[in-house]
Amino acid sequence: MLARILIIFVVLLTAMAYTTYVERRFLAWFQWRMGPNRVGWLGLVQPIADGVKLLFKQELIPRMADRFLYLLAPALSFIAAFAIVSVIPVTRHFYIADVNIALLLVLALSALGTYGVILAGWSSGSKYPFLGSLRSCAQMISYELALALTCIGVVLLAGSFSLQAITTQQARMWYVIPQVVGFLVFMAAAVAETNRSPFDLPEAENELVGGYHTEYSSMKFALFFLAEYVAIINMSMLAAVLFFGGWQGPLLFGSGLAGLSGLFWFVLKTFVIIFAFIWLRATLPRFRYDQLMKFGWLVLFPLALLNVLVTAWIKVFV
Repeated sequence: MLARILIIFVVLLTAMAYTTYVERRFLAWFQWRMGPNRVGWLGLVQPIADGVKLLFKQELIPRMADRFLYLLAPALSFIAAFAIVSVIPVTRHFYIADVNIALLLVLALSALGTYGVILAGWSSGSKYPFLGSLRSCAQMISYELALALTCIGVVLLAGSFSLQAITTQQARMWYVIPQVVGFLVFMAAAVAETNRSPFDLPEAENELVGGYHTEYSSMKFALFFLAEYVAIINMSMLAAVLFFGGWQGPLLFGSGLAGLSGLFWFVLKTFVIIFAFIWLRATLPRFRYDQLMKFGWLVLFPLALLNVLVTAWIKVFV
């Protein structure tokens, strides 16, 4: 168990670092400009250089900050993001824990990470971070509800909250087929939950300087940075498990694959969904705040609720 925890922790840190590199590369290609290409061959050492730079930055704490909560906030976001991985099955036999309420645990930890953002904005003693944290709180309430409802549709089909059981139940058909509406709502809500463009209102640079982490520097800022990209990887892995069969390959290649084959399919699906996050950032402009709230309550929430009702009706009567 300890070996598995260490392996997943090291792999996740490495994946997070190079997700930033891949994102910067893709954004450069999308926008026809140069990406990271100075540090190492093709810029491959750029994530390490960024980490070293943040490590040696000067530590600053605002005079008006609530010191305890100011230091607690980045640690809370970081720990919650990494804890989610403990219940996500990478392959049939490789995971840290398989609990009956794994999906509920993922949703709870995702909500807990948002409290780190709220505390960061409030404890900084500055108005711009405080406005960013208020936006984050409203956005969390608006989009977490839709996110949870889309997961209920999958739970109704699988008959379990266990992510391992949900993956196994998709041996014959991935849930993205009967739950295509749920998947689209899930992806929109996941982008909003991770504060990614076009839903990055909590850290809107042109309005709030930098948002909730404006007053953070050095490794405290790096923890927020780590938590954001780990959250993207988490949501991508969760989407792969809930809607695309996790470590199982498509029927064309056989189902129930394990070992290296299962790992290949899981990584491939996760990367494709991460690429969708990057593509959205390169394509769509940021919403206005009123558009953000209307989209959450008047579009995503009704669609997610309708998806649950239709799924329950089909499950019972068909």
